[in-house]
Amino acid sequence: MNKLKCIIVDDEPLAQEVLERYLMNIRELELVTKCSNALEAFEVLNNETIDLMFLDVSMPVISGLDFLRSLHKAPAVIITTAHPDFALQGYELDVVDYLVKPVSMERFMKAVNKAIDRVRMAAPPSKSSKADYMFVKSDQKLIRVNFSDIFYIEGMKDYVKIFTREKMIVTLHTMKFFEANLPSDQFIRIHKSYIVNAAGIKSISGNELELHQSRLPIGNSYKESLMRIVHSS
Repeated sequence: MNKLKCIIVDDEPLAQEVLERYLMNIRELELVTKCSNALEAFEVLNNETIDLMFLDVSMPVISGLDFLRSLHKAPAVIITTAHPDFALQGYELDVVDYLVKPVSMERFMKAVNKAIDRVRMAAPPSKSSKADYMFVKSDQKLIRVNFSDIFYIEGMKDYVKIFTREKMIVTLHTMKFFEANLPSDQFIRIHKSYIVNAAGIKSISGNELELHQSRLPIGNSYKESLMRIVHSS
C-alpha cells in the first residue's frame, strides 16, 4: 500500500519539529516537505501530489483557513492550532480533524487514522461553501482574484496574463493550471491562448468573440464546444 504524501504548513519551527517527529513514527505517511507560509505550500501543491496537509491557522499574510478556502482541489487537511475558537470554521471546510496545540502523540494518531481512512476510501475532501475566488502567485506574492472580476486569461509563451476589472496580473502559472482550477460552469477555453468568463461574452461572429473591450480569436478546435455551451445557456 502506497504511503500518503504529507506536508506540514506552520510558521513555528518548534511546531513543525513536533509534527515531523510524530510523522516519522507512522509508516503509512511520507513527509514531502515543511512550509512556513501559504505561499510555500501553494508552490508545493501545484507541483506535487499531496494526500494530506497539516495546516496551522495563524500564519502571516494569509491565514490557514483563508488559504484552504482558496483551494479548489485541496488534499485531506488536519488543522493544527493554538486557538480552539476556529474549530467550527475548520469543520465547515470539511477538514479531517482539528488538533489544538500542544498536540499529544495519542491525539495525533487518532487524527491520522481518520485521514488515512478518508484518503484510502478515495473520498476527496469537499467544501460545504464553494469559494468564489482563488489566489495566484505574482511578483513574489499571493494575490486574491475574485472569479467575477476576471474578464479573460491570455496565455503567453512563458507566462499568463489575467485581465480583471481593476488591473492586469502577470503570473507564471500555466493555462492548464487555470483550466483545472477555474469553475468549469463559468469559464470557457476558446483558443489555445484564451480562457474567457462566459458572463462577459457580448457577441460571437465567425471565428471571433467580443468580450468587454476586446475581440478575441476562437480556435477551430474549441468552436464546437463553445457554441454548444452558448446554446445550452
